[in-house]
Amino acid sequence: MEAASLAHGVASPLSPREGMIKNLSLESLQLCERDGKAEDPGVVGMELPVARNIKISNITCDSFKICWDMDPHTTEKITHYFIDLNKKENKNSNKFKHKDVPTKLVAKAVPLPMTVRGHWFLSPRTEYTVAVQIASKQTDGDYAVSEWSDIVEFCTADYSSVHLTQLLQKAEVIAGRMLKFSVFYRNQHEEYFQHCRDVLGGRMMPSVKDNSGSHGSPLSGKLEGIFFSCNTEFNTGEPPQDSPYGRFRFQIPAEVLFTPDTRLYFGDFYCMYTAYHYVILVLAPRGSRGDLYCRDRLPELDVTNNRFLTRVCGEDGRVVFQHAQDVILELIYTEPVPLAQGTVSQISGHQLMSLSTVNAKKDPSCKTCNISVGR
Repeated sequence: MEAASLAHGVASPLSPREGMIKNLSLESLQLCERDGKAEDPGVVGMELPVARNIKISNITCDSFKICWDMDPHTTEKITHYFIDLNKKENKNSNKFKHKDVPTKLVAKAVPLPMTVRGHWFLSPRTEYTVAVQIASKQTDGDYAVSEWSDIVEFCTADYSSVHLTQLLQKAEVIAGRMLKFSVFYRNQHEEYFQHCRDVLGGRMMPSVKDNSGSHGSPLSGKLEGIFFSCNTEFNTGEPPQDSPYGRFRFQIPAEVLFTPDTRLYFGDFYCMYTAYHYVILVLAPRGSRGDLYCRDRLPELDVTNNRFLTRVCGEDGRVVFQHAQDVILELIYTEPVPLAQGTVSQISGHQLMSLSTVNAKKDPSCKTCNISVGR
């Protein structure tokens, strides 16, 4: 939601126990229009200090703490803080109609630092600008106000492991029954595989993940890997012959990438304004750079018992691989893969570009795959 809706934001005071933070009551200030001009709502009857040296800390995907230098001799006059919070790219699109008329977050004055939180206006991994105005409510209901502080910029964080666990639980609900599979595959154009042979020493190399999926995913623009698929057609048990990514397919036995020494992480759950839902999983060899990145950021899955992708050794010693039927799995393998470990062949189906997830944007209105923080 755009910053114009911040009149409904929540600001809460610092508490030694996060769970004990109480939301402050807020006051909605209405603009009075007369002949197309904003009416002056108050009389500046006292000298209020300007907030200086603003510091932003404890930033999460949907909250932050803010404090600034305060003159202790003037604190008893202060009753409210006006906080102007804007997405950085829109900071000039919603200027105040009058410098003394706040149209954004209004919070009662509390000891600093103060926690500002609210999933309805803070989005993860988003740059914001913030400025503060000190105010004192008068007996007639009007406000005396200071000048606005300098503008400070900051960026919200990625989803935490708590938020990703919420996404994981939502994905588990619709995963469906498990189907057997035997190969991982990757579709590309013929030129891609030729480049791997001629330039990359016969290997497919990891590249940085694009911005598809949830906006708060800690994978986008950070994790390096190679995308694979493993979904099979229900009626044949084989990989589909259609693909949005190219007519040439690299296939590799599942046991080559998904070994007993491979760790499995849940990365994301999203859709693109369609009935299809996608789950991103990460396959990372234990101790690899990808494993080190994921283990502090993503929920790890039990490779023998989860709702998406399993590797189970039977009593006869044979390993069985299974994938979820009702979601489309996107697998990121974090290490280089030699072409010699698999085969490249041309598929017979169509190139369905409408199914491509390259830089795909998540549907923020879908109740199935969104959680209660910024999209």
